[in-house]
Amino acid sequence: MEKEGKQSMRVENHPILGEAESQTVVTFTCDGKVMQGYEGEPIAMALRNAGVLVHRHTKKQDKPRGVFCAIGRCTDCVMVVDGIPNIRTCVTPLKEGMVVQTQYGHSEKKEA
Repeated sequence: MEKEGKQSMRVENHPILGEAESQTVVTFTCDGKVMQGYEGEPIAMALRNAGVLVHRHTKKQDKPRGVFCAIGRCTDCVMVVDGIPNIRTCVTPLKEGMVVQTQYGHSEKKEA
């Protein structure tokens, strides 16, 4: 699944989720774009491998945030997953058909 000449950003042994067991490719969407990743890998890692580094924007100052701790302790990687906001994507396993959205403040909608 890796593009030729592109180095993989996959985590093969996550400190919380453990060792990657599956090499089954699944399809999911992020902000309406179809993407692929490995079943069970952290959503954040599948996104990073697809070039997505911004997961949310802060409510007060609209500052972009992405993966920081990668073990579920902070909230920088939270996104809206399958309609549920505040999902820590660094410790949430990827599943077929997931719908992932950038989070703005506490929701998936950017306030005007």
